[in-house]
Amino acid sequence: MLARLAAAVAGTLAPALASGIIILDETWREEGGRPGREWAGFGAHEALAAQPQFAGVLSFATHRGNWGEASGTWLGNDEHHAYVLTAAHIYEESPPNPREYMLRDHDGNQLQPDRLWIHPLWNRDLNLREGYDLAILRIPYRLENLGEAPLLYTGGSEYGQQLTFVGYGSRGIGSVGEDERFSRQAAKTAAQGTVDAWADLEHHAAKDESAGNYLGISLAREDGGIENPLGGDPRPPTRLAGLLGSGDSGGPAWMQSGGRWVLVGVSSNGVGSARYGDTSWFVRVSPHHAWIRSIFPGARFTE
Repeated sequence: MLARLAAAVAGTLAPALASGIIILDETWREEGGRPGREWAGFGAHEALAAQPQFAGVLSFATHRGNWGEASGTWLGNDEHHAYVLTAAHIYEESPPNPREYMLRDHDGNQLQPDRLWIHPLWNRDLNLREGYDLAILRIPYRLENLGEAPLLYTGGSEYGQQLTFVGYGSRGIGSVGEDERFSRQAAKTAAQGTVDAWADLEHHAAKDESAGNYLGISLAREDGGIENPLGGDPRPPTRLAGLLGSGDSGGPAWMQSGGRWVLVGVSSNGVGSARYGDTSWFVRVSPHHAWIRSIFPGARFTE
């Protein structure tokens, strides 16, 4: 199964940048969404994202001021700085510029990074090097009032687990996909999905081979009428199931392990048009703990 999934990531299906959150039609209606009030059906997903363990999820904007262009996660502080984990592919300038984006926390405070580290093996190819799609930003002062710094996962048991992913991007529903009618508010949202695709990091992958290191989920239709392209359950795992939308790139994916919330992935990209039967993909954090520690030794890990 992993060979088939690797082929999909490697170009059989073209990836799109993680395009907010796309949710189930049924949940959207139950939460008050309807024609003319498309934006009103996301209350449960906003409530999930507002839980205290997700307080460190930050919104990104270029200097055009369009908040929600990308997302990231506060990793913690050292004596004089704060550090933020995000996706490398959002940085398009060459060389990458830490000032390409401003950041904003949940209290509306705007933050300007002063340093940027791109993973050294990232080569701008989401097909073959998605597993290295990571970047770390430094803020030149400490960030407070974001709760406890996240616990980063170092294991390899994500397959079959339920992910909760959080971001500030555009919104939509499974039958429509992403649409500006659903995106009236700037609040962060969260959705869930079962990890039906898992690949370890291939340290010695050839240039024309996938380096792996991804987690994949799909959005099943409520009636089970669409085949899960990743081979998993054809019905949604919870009423809060969803997919990534535009501006979620760089946001965190979490699971529960040993009764604790742990950060296991970074939102990278999607395949399809963010509708029922499409997929979303995340970079696994676990294999990169040494690189993260080399930049921010104070990062918290499960081991």
